[in-house]
Amino acid sequence: MMRRPTTAIAVLAVVVGIAAADARPPGEGWAAFARGDYVRAARLLAPMAQRGHPHAMTLLGYMYDNGFGVAQSYEIAAELYGDAAERGEPRAQHLLGLAYDKGRGVSQDDVLAYKWLSLAAAMAPIREREPYLRIRNAVASKMSHDQIIDGQRLAIEWQQRSSGGGAVARASGL
Repeated sequence: MMRRPTTAIAVLAVVVGIAAADARPPGEGWAAFARGDYVRAARLLAPMAQRGHPHAMTLLGYMYDNGFGVAQSYEIAAELYGDAAERGEPRAQHLLGLAYDKGRGVSQDDVLAYKWLSLAAAMAPIREREPYLRIRNAVASKMSHDQIIDGQRLAIEWQQRSSGGGAVARASGL
């Protein structure tokens, strides 16, 4: 029970870090979120998310996940996280991994949780990797060896698709 608030605080710190660490997303939606004006933030972020802006999708997903300025919906949150995760956004990959771990908005699936948490750790800036790895490893601790291998395979396949083959494919001869 004591672990839940710590995880929530870590997730919030990661998501709020979007405003400070991003490659300059449009600032009004982030500024509104930072000052707690969630209704305005949602109104400003929604059109950006619809246009495919991964950072807007991630923050709007977080707002749906927690009911900040919008009706709480784990399903909408998971959909937004999924769209942003597929675009390579590490924070969305992390939050999607957590959704799969807990079965929030998606069916609970340790293998998919491991996949997305591994990708988040691999793609995150170095200074953000440690908390991602800790959560990924916590998920791995309840998985079988075969499940971990499946999660790793899925992550590698995603990386190969997203990079057009990339170094992993070249190294393995694929």
